[in-house]
This record gives sequence, structure tokens and C-alpha cells, in this order.
Amino acid sequence: MPIIEKVIDKLIKKNISISVAESCTGGLIANTITKYSGVSKIFSYGIISYSNKAKSKYLSVSKSNLSKFGAVSKEVAEDMINGLYKNEKTKICISTTGIAGPNGGTKFKPVGLVYIGIKINKSNYVFKKIYKGKRLEIQRKTRDFIFSKINQLI
Repeated sequence: MPIIEKVIDKLIKKNISISVAESCTGGLIANTITKYSGVSKIFSYGIISYSNKAKSKYLSVSKSNLSKFGAVSKEVAEDMINGLYKNEKTKICISTTGIAGPNGGTKFKPVGLVYIGIKINKSNYVFKKIYKGKRLEIQRKTRDFIFSKINQLI
């Protein structure tokens, strides 16, 4: 059984609710979750908060964190899962913020840089990853890492 299917099956069997706040993955994680039958029992909602304005408005991302660290940062990824939890109180909250490319990278924040936030049982984890590849490959690698990590944590 592929890891994603295994995780979804575990979440359903254990009745563990999940919600997502996506930026650089643009809905890929929500799309992946909703491909499986029975997820309506555990999948609460997903938000694509691509702009800084949306991150602040819908996820209560700190404007000072956005200006001081930028949207692609550990601080913003953590604000996103905290805002998601505040809105929905699911047992697992996921956030993604990064630079999927092909443009937008800098010396300090290259294409492929992704911060992944996971809140599980009220504990926050933020992971920094740098992936190689084209846009969709970076998004898929991010998704695959998330499901692998959730599998370890639940």
C-alpha cells in the first residue's frame, strides 16, 4: 500500500481530523486527500493562501513576521498552522510555503526552498527542505514528505 493511502487509511480508522493551509503546493495536498473515499469523516478544509494578504486575513499570519522574515520562512509556516488550528481545531494542521519555481528564487531563498508546518496534538513541527526539480516535482516532493512525516507522527 502506498504511503499516502496508508496514512489516509490510518487517519480514517483512528478518526484523526486534518486541515491544510497551502501556498506553494497550490491545493495539491487537499487534492490528494480528497481522492480517497471516506475522507469526509476526517478532512475538514483546505485553504490556498497564496498572497501575503490572504495569509494575514484568513490565517492570522503576523504582518511583522511577513515583513521581517518573508512569506517563505519558518515563522510564517508556523503562523499558518497556528492560524489554521485557531480556525478549525483539527488534530493535524499542515502548512506549506516555499518557492516552487521556475522563477522567484534568490541567493538566500533558492527555487526549491520549502517550509512545511505540521501541528499534531497541539505540538508544532516546522521542516526546512530544499528540493531540486521542476515546479510540479517540488510540489510533489513536498506532498510526499508531509505524508511520510505524518505516518511517523501518528
